[in-house]
Amino acid sequence: MTVDAPEADKRRVADQAYDAIEAMIATLVLRPGAPIVEAELIERTGLGRTPTREALMRLVANGLIVQLPRRGLLVSDIALAEHLDLLEARRVLERLIASTSARRATPPQRQALLEAADAMMATVAADDLAAYMQADQGLDRINHAACRNPFAVAAVVPMVIQCRRFWYAYQHQGDIGEGARGHLALAQAIAAGQPEAAAQAADALIDYLRRFAQQVIE
Repeated sequence: MTVDAPEADKRRVADQAYDAIEAMIATLVLRPGAPIVEAELIERTGLGRTPTREALMRLVANGLIVQLPRRGLLVSDIALAEHLDLLEARRVLERLIASTSARRATPPQRQALLEAADAMMATVAADDLAAYMQADQGLDRINHAACRNPFAVAAVVPMVIQCRRFWYAYQHQGDIGEGARGHLALAQAIAAGQPEAAAQAADALIDYLRRFAQQVIE
């Protein structure tokens, strides 16, 4: 046990660094095209060089950061033209994850999903966009853990992050109330152990994101 503990601690710090930098990109604190300055990120997050570098590598793999010759690391652009294609690919994965979670989630996970969805609804009443996005991220994590399909999760996570950033960039055209209600329906179907209803709720959320994207693009 003593051998594994330092590695587990290291993993948690790397996750913290990843979450912090992802949030900066998703909420446009780090805007598309902005250069990535490692020293500044270390100062902002209060975390070390090793977890920050690991987080940056994961963000490159997820497409939020690009590495260019002679220019280093930059925040990737928001690709309007490709966003609808991304949503259609995400639809398939979200249906799989939702229906699998409905079958495999543990009782504590089912309860946690309902609590996360309730937290999202509370952010609507408070009109708190930052809290809404945090609750959205928390619900996704529970859902991804509950499905116990690491391959589907690894495929969908980069798409989720790109969608979160797209939504934040154009959120003046969005409706957090509709998004929260959609997540509540998803959580309720998973908690009730209803795979088909969960898949339909996942579809409804992608439909909402697609309508939103079409408004932005048009």
